[in-house]
Amino acid sequence: MVNAAETSERRARERRPAAHAARLGETKLNPFGDLHTLQHLSARLARALRGVFEPLLRREVRAWAEPLVVQRFGDYRTERADGLTAWLPLIMSPQGATGLCVLDGVFVLEMLDLFFGGTGAAPAVVPAEFSPAAEAIVGKIGAAIAGPLRSAWEPLARMDFTPTRVEINAAMLATDSDDAMIVTRFGLAAGDDKPVFIDLLYPVTALKPHAPTLTGKVLDKQEADPAWRTSLTRAAMNVRFPIRSVLAEPVVPLSMLMNLKPGDVIPISFGPEVPVMVGSDCLGKGTVGTSNGHAAVRLTSIARFDDEGPDA
Repeated sequence: MVNAAETSERRARERRPAAHAARLGETKLNPFGDLHTLQHLSARLARALRGVFEPLLRREVRAWAEPLVVQRFGDYRTERADGLTAWLPLIMSPQGATGLCVLDGVFVLEMLDLFFGGTGAAPAVVPAEFSPAAEAIVGKIGAAIAGPLRSAWEPLARMDFTPTRVEINAAMLATDSDDAMIVTRFGLAAGDDKPVFIDLLYPVTALKPHAPTLTGKVLDKQEADPAWRTSLTRAAMNVRFPIRSVLAEPVVPLSMLMNLKPGDVIPISFGPEVPVMVGSDCLGKGTVGTSNGHAAVRLTSIARFDDEGPDA
């Protein structure tokens, strides 16, 4: 990525659009139609990916989202060029499905060299598998992507992504070749360097519950979960506030304070109503009396609260 001179930012081969017709007798791969919302979500995520990769590459990068596609996982594997590839499963909670983060092996080796203080050059002969250090770098990237990915999905659904162990052989993954996957591709480029691409794959079956919002043209905020809202209300109603009543605030000269002795009396006076305070705000007014043998204040009026604060 850091040494090539090619400036093209497009993939070498045109890919089918997300909404395509199924062949006669085949199961329709894309039950959603035009995935406007998911494309918008990917664009938001692309901006966040800069913060993930710039510290690793030690350079300012551009990031963008390519048009997404829906295809069988076996076709996706065939379409990828031969060579070392990092297949990082991402457990999607609470659905329990498994997505994938796919990284080019040469790109991983470049970042590994940069991490240990090198220039970002991959070995002349690409190894057949990753070293433990390279696997750790892939795990670090997966953990760093999980946060922005969760934030990007938040307006649509509460979803967590947990990276697991990286694989170099796609045949070892739990994903079946016939599984329909939504492929979202993100480009990264620094300066005039040749761009690299990172793919995030979502199982179509895991996103079917979100079909109405995935096909919308506006990304609305998700309605609050009723159970969460009830819990929040209960927690808010249990917050405790100190309440006090100011019976009197006498003012005396300094000379009187200097001459006070035990047994002296400071006269006070107060009207028929005293203020009742919550913190520094006036809750209302009331009269002083007793209740069950304890001093008490009976509220006679409640202060009105407007946009500018309490009005006693």
